[in-house]
Amino acid sequence: MIRTAWLLTFMFLLFGNTLIGQQISKEELLFLTPEWTGERFADGRPKVPDNLLERMKEVTLEEAWAVLRNANYTNQYEEGWMTINPDSVLVGRALTATFMPGRPDVQRAMNKKGKDDGRIKSQNSWPIDMLVPGDVYVVNQFWAHKDGPTIGDNLGNSIYAKSGNGIVYNGAVRDIDGLKEIGSFTSFFRTYHPSHHLNNPEGKLNTTLVGINKPTCIGKVMVLPGDVILGRDGGVIAIPPHLAEQVVKTSEVVRLRDMFGHQRLREQKYTAGQIDSRWSDDIERDFSQWLNDHMDDLPVSKEQIQELLESRTW
Repeated sequence: MIRTAWLLTFMFLLFGNTLIGQQISKEELLFLTPEWTGERFADGRPKVPDNLLERMKEVTLEEAWAVLRNANYTNQYEEGWMTINPDSVLVGRALTATFMPGRPDVQRAMNKKGKDDGRIKSQNSWPIDMLVPGDVYVVNQFWAHKDGPTIGDNLGNSIYAKSGNGIVYNGAVRDIDGLKEIGSFTSFFRTYHPSHHLNNPEGKLNTTLVGINKPTCIGKVMVLPGDVILGRDGGVIAIPPHLAEQVVKTSEVVRLRDMFGHQRLREQKYTAGQIDSRWSDDIERDFSQWLNDHMDDLPVSKEQIQELLESRTW
């Protein structure tokens, strides 16, 4: 009981004022992401570079998961999604929103705070108004289903226009055909329902927004603002920003080594046992020469291959 009370007190001190203010402060984001030393947005959200996001599109879930597991991040993957564009890849920086079951007094307080802060329209549009290119809108909608959807084709078009990306949405969407018509709106969501959310604090109320750009929970995964979202092949993984470059570089090394190994196996130059086990010095030298000989034809940039050759960390 004492430990629980201490934890609740700590969480109130850390997040209590942002619950009232809806959006986490820059100071709190800096506190929560101390291992990110790169560029940040004005609000403190980590800004993983665009070139890393582009390279991340080639990373598999297995490659990302292995790097995170080795760094002791064992709760970053979530499955069980419905998808739009299931054969495409979703990559971007997380901008988060957290909804809870509707409560009129809290809804009225949040609406007043939003009005005082200059926010317009309904609560479900407030986080969307903050999106910038390269973002992924990540929403904890507590699996809300009937009368729960806060995203349909209108907001979907707005999300895509602002971010160029789709969504990770822990709840139900509506207007599914309209969302599919957006084209590149690669998205992951829990369920579909033709109803829409109800947010009249004087009548029926299904959802209340309690947090923007704060840590949120998507299934069993904690997602922080600025995490790199990688969604593909039916699964979503949230990559802490300070590990994004390691994930990308590890993936590129694995990709190149696999290409080399498969080619040499087809040529019968090495046995499966030699390729599947730790490579000998002779194979490593052969691999380096292969990289030099095929540098212009490989699916990794020449600059990255040169960096790999110089570092020789494999």
